[in-house]
Parts: sequence; C-alpha cells; structure tokens
Amino acid sequence: MPIITLTTDWKNSDYYIGAVKGRILKNCANATIIDISHQVSSFNILQASIVLRNSYTQFPDKTIHIIGVNESAKSKEYLVVEAHNQYFIGADNGIFGLLFDEEPTKIISIKESISKNASTFVTLNVLTEAATMIANGKKLDQIGSEKTDYLKSIPIMPAIEESMINGSVIYIDSFSNAITNINKTLFSDIGKQRAFEIFVQSNHYKINTVKENYSQAPVGELVAVFNSADLLEIAINQGNAAELLNLSVNSAVRIKFFDGTSMPQLKLFNN
Repeated sequence: MPIITLTTDWKNSDYYIGAVKGRILKNCANATIIDISHQVSSFNILQASIVLRNSYTQFPDKTIHIIGVNESAKSKEYLVVEAHNQYFIGADNGIFGLLFDEEPTKIISIKESISKNASTFVTLNVLTEAATMIANGKKLDQIGSEKTDYLKSIPIMPAIEESMINGSVIYIDSFSNAITNINKTLFSDIGKQRAFEIFVQSNHYKINTVKENYSQAPVGELVAVFNSADLLEIAINQGNAAELLNLSVNSAVRIKFFDGTSMPQLKLFNN
C-alpha cells in the first residue's frame, strides 16, 4: 500500500487539499494519504523544508512526498528526487537543497508531456500525476529524464568564533517556541563543557542552562532545550516565547562561552 504525503502552503479553507486527495485516490485507490502540514506560510520554502526535513525520516522506505509550496517555479521545471530511499516531488525552486545534507540518489526532471498540464494548479496536474505513477509501480525513467543537479538554496548557518556562536531563529512553532539554527553538536564542539550564557534577541533575556524538557523550568520561566531535531529551542514553560519576547524568523540568538572559573561550571541538562 503506497504512502503519499502532502506538505503545502494552502491552509485548510480552500478546495485544493480535497482536489489533490481526490485525484490521488482516483489514480491510485489503495494509496494512504498523510497530511504533514498545510500551514506553511505562503511561498515559504525554508519553513516547508524544516517541517518536511524533520518529518520524512520517520516514514518507511518508498514513501512519496508531494511538496506543494511555491510551486510556480521560475524555471517551470518540476522534479522527482529520490533520496534516503524515498521520493520527493516538487518545483525546482530551491527546496531540495534545504532538505538534504548530501547529494540525492537520483534527480528526475518530469517530462514535458506531464508538466505541460501545469496551468495554475501544478500540484494537482503535475506533482500528483508523478506521485501516483510512482505509487502504481512506474519506473522513474517513465516519468522523466535524469539530470545531475537542481537549484540550491543555502540555509543560513551560525557564525562561529572560539567562544561565541551567533545564530538565529529559523522557525516559530504553533506553541510560539523559537527554533534556532544552532544544533547540539555545534554547541558541544564549541562549548567544550564550558559555562555559557544564551542571549535571546538582546542582552536583556539570558539563559545559562539547557534543560532536558520544558517542565524542568518553573511555569512562566524562559527555558532552552534541544528539541527532537537536536536544534536549540527557546521557549517559556506553558507560555508563548516568540510572542512575549517579540521573536520572529531571523531574530538573533547568541551563545557566549566562558573560560576558567569566571562563572559557575554549569552543565548541559542541569536541573
């Protein structure tokens, strides 16, 4: 039973989701359709990539992912990308470079006989067609021709110094938690178990421990955790951090590490 997922910027009030699901079932009646998210901000491929990048690894091999975000690519080229033994279908708009750290197994440019039907509803007429062809057992060379590259958008990486990480917020989740581009490995490599302070947006908001979970902080207190994607997350226990601290995507998050005994030797996950 093939699994087809949907990640879009359509919201739930339009007919688009229903139309695509109907077309999938019309072409492949035994498909299982999974909604990953329809709440991506309009045309926001960075947000879409964060949602999908941290979801697809939990799906079984051969899952097919339709990406209906910023689908009217300037290149008017639509791709099937095979990576991690799964299939990703979307416009060549830069999103694939944000999804993977390594080169994919195969890149297929969807053939003109399919893509010419794009009109104004690419996901329905092109991406869904390619997805159901794969679901019905078609080989990738029946869908299009292989190519060696795609348009790459480069994610914003933290700036690193010997005792400093200058990062930024890359995603605000539905709980108003601010997820940053600082991962656990980078934190450990630069920190070397030194004491630290995390400055959120300005010097006014400071955190000097990283908790294992939100509940280790008192209700209403600012807290830092490494989330399930191993990214540093700024939250308020049972509160709305991004709203209260006026945080948004690209807000600055800076970590300063201290040598010697100038500060107590705070440990990661200190209670």
